[in-house]
Amino acid sequence: MTARKKSATLWTIQGLLAALFLFAGITKFLLPPEILQQGPIALPLGFLRFIGAAEIAGAIGLVLPGIFHIRQYLTAFAAVGLVLVMTGATVLNLHYGTVGPALIPFVVGLLSATVAYGRRGWTALD
Repeated sequence: MTARKKSATLWTIQGLLAALFLFAGITKFLLPPEILQQGPIALPLGFLRFIGAAEIAGAIGLVLPGIFHIRQYLTAFAAVGLVLVMTGATVLNLHYGTVGPALIPFVVGLLSATVAYGRRGWTALD
């Protein structure tokens, strides 16, 4: 794969992940607590808001450093942070016996890991 194709692929993944995490993070702040805490896994509201903030920060970190060419190493760090969030979501789903829904955060975590690995060249401090 050429460097240009690799970069385009990574940018596509980064953009899609940023949109996904931005949507998920904002949703955690806009939905009423009763709706957020429904379902098989009821988590404390403060923890859900923290995860939402982490998702929003991760979404921003996936795209803005590369767009502005400032502190681009933050993109790889944001991707690693999102891998950790998705690992937690996967483990939590598996712990509560919901294998099907665990596949979504697992795949999103793999995509985030792909960005972290693909942008490892940006980790040299500017």
